[in-house]
Amino acid sequence: MALEPRLLAQSQLLHEMEELVKSRIEALRNEIHRHNYAYYVLSNPTISDGEYDLLMKDLQDLEAEYPEFITPDSPTQRVGSDRNQSFQQVAHRYPMLSLGNTYSYDDVRDWYERVSKDLQEPFEICAELKFDGLSISLIYEHGKFVQALTRGDGTYGDDVTTNVRTIRSIPLVLHGDNIPASLEVRGEVLLPIAEFERINAERLTSGETPFANPRNAASGTLKSLDVQVVSERRLDAYLYYVPGQEQMDDSHYERLQTCHRWGLKVSQETQLCHSLDEVIAFLDKWDVARRNLPVATDGVVLKVNSISQQESLGYTAKSPRWAIAYKFAAERVQTKLISVDYQVGRTGAVTPVANLEPVPISGTIVKRATLHNADFVKALDLHLGDVVSVEKGGEIIPKIISVDVSQRDEDAEQISFPTHCPACGTELSRVEGEAAYFCPNNVACPPQQMGRVEHYCGRKAADIRIGPETIDLLFEEKLIEGIADLYTLTADRLMELPGFQRRSAEKLIESIEASRTQASFPAILFGLGIRYVGETVAKILARAYGSIEELEAQTVESLCATPEIGAVIAQSIVDFFADERNRALVNRLKSYGVRLALSEDERPSVVEGSAIAGKTFVVSGVFAVHSRDEYKAMIEQYGAKLSSSISKKTDYILAGDKMGPSKLAKATELGITILDEQAFLSLIN
Repeated sequence: MALEPRLLAQSQLLHEMEELVKSRIEALRNEIHRHNYAYYVLSNPTISDGEYDLLMKDLQDLEAEYPEFITPDSPTQRVGSDRNQSFQQVAHRYPMLSLGNTYSYDDVRDWYERVSKDLQEPFEICAELKFDGLSISLIYEHGKFVQALTRGDGTYGDDVTTNVRTIRSIPLVLHGDNIPASLEVRGEVLLPIAEFERINAERLTSGETPFANPRNAASGTLKSLDVQVVSERRLDAYLYYVPGQEQMDDSHYERLQTCHRWGLKVSQETQLCHSLDEVIAFLDKWDVARRNLPVATDGVVLKVNSISQQESLGYTAKSPRWAIAYKFAAERVQTKLISVDYQVGRTGAVTPVANLEPVPISGTIVKRATLHNADFVKALDLHLGDVVSVEKGGEIIPKIISVDVSQRDEDAEQISFPTHCPACGTELSRVEGEAAYFCPNNVACPPQQMGRVEHYCGRKAADIRIGPETIDLLFEEKLIEGIADLYTLTADRLMELPGFQRRSAEKLIESIEASRTQASFPAILFGLGIRYVGETVAKILARAYGSIEELEAQTVESLCATPEIGAVIAQSIVDFFADERNRALVNRLKSYGVRLALSEDERPSVVEGSAIAGKTFVVSGVFAVHSRDEYKAMIEQYGAKLSSSISKKTDYILAGDKMGPSKLAKATELGITILDEQAFLSLIN
């Protein structure tokens, strides 16, 4: 009995740690999903490649340590997507996977040594420049070009055949001997730097926003619905891979040369390397020489040259083991700090942004750089007029790396993070353990309100077809002050605004009206923007409570008893409904007919007479027969309860592969029955 308090404390500590891990994983996933959407769909990246890769690595590391938290919709479980519903979706003949990235020579050496160890025989490396554009797959039938697909999600891509026909460096007909009856060749569509500069000059002259870099311009152009625009922008392409084709040479390098003889554009800077030293020499050479190329490159791709050896090495779930992409180190320059702005986001997070003396970096003029948060500003000890080092290596958002204190004026003013919201004047707050300061005035702070409206209108929320510019205009014209005001708009009033015609006004009203009944309760709950309530959590809450009234009535304790809901999420939900203004918003939405409850058909049904009814389950590990989410749904359907942590109240653990050893030890210590997939399925059947 003396051990009970200790065990209880250990259990509580483990539960809290797991909740923190889950919260961090969900936050990383949500952030990565946002960046994926900006990059692949909007062609408007919001962070650098390096920063994105670090986010992915953090998520991969956490999921590797806690595999029980892996979900099918995690960004780690898929290849990045550039699919656009405006184009027909077509399945790839062969999966179009992404490559593993590294910025380190040590990682290249490790990869080379792994290849050597796995092959146990001599091998060559084909070293190629990594062009910074949009991946493309070209299909030729009997030597004639018939189809072009973007990479998409690796399985399906956009059919951009019509647009690709305008690219003069892509032949419509191949010539030469031994051309396969059916040929797929993959490569990169890109925009030459000179053409990029010409287009941006024209856009600036006409008052349009210039493209951030050639990659963005190439992506936006290829996905344009106006083929005339595509033709005028003079895209280019380099081809670098032929999948399948067993009758072709076993050498990847020779296959490229064959493609070149058939009329396909292949980089002539490709080199066969017979040792690690030759690989490193190639990297060294192009880290400098790339700056003189007419097209943007952001690294080097290294491939095992032999096709048979490639097949022997095989693939991971997302990338080939026989290839790796080395990305060049970020370019760094010095400039002067002029001032600092503070931007308020949808969640109230205040982000500092540096205004700089314009300086060219990586082919673009940089005027602003992210400062991340208050701790980052404090660590740099920034002063107005400081000479700062700015980094931007193929990235979109530059960042300040360091300060040259030796060049600081004696009377330079130190940068102090604000104590009050720059938008509404409310005193800022900071949650212990978090980096960001927040404006707590989440109902009346204008930037937050605009962000909340944009979030509510998102595709995974109310799905109202409206852009951020229109939302800004509605706020500017004082037609709306928050989410609920959307349902008071009329087509006649919209037509009084600049840019609106009868049809566009009616379409927006139709979209708003459709959201009343077509958007599901989980989607609307997600759209409310409750902190920590992402898409998955919203579905869990909707399933558990069925209506907004039931959810509002919960306490922190009762919410924590809900599977997958930890203390942080629970407190956020309670705090949301404690605010009278949020309750007023919910009531207004109900009065406008917005769905804030599950229908009877949507409520989960329970199997009568189940052997596990009333029992408590913990699901852990990776499964083969059904997914984790499917098993959780089964458990609830058969009348059992779910818990995210093991305790004396746990009746069963459904254990898959890679169940954490700490959980196994605790389950054994407490004498809890552990079921594998087959045992569980037998139990419920």
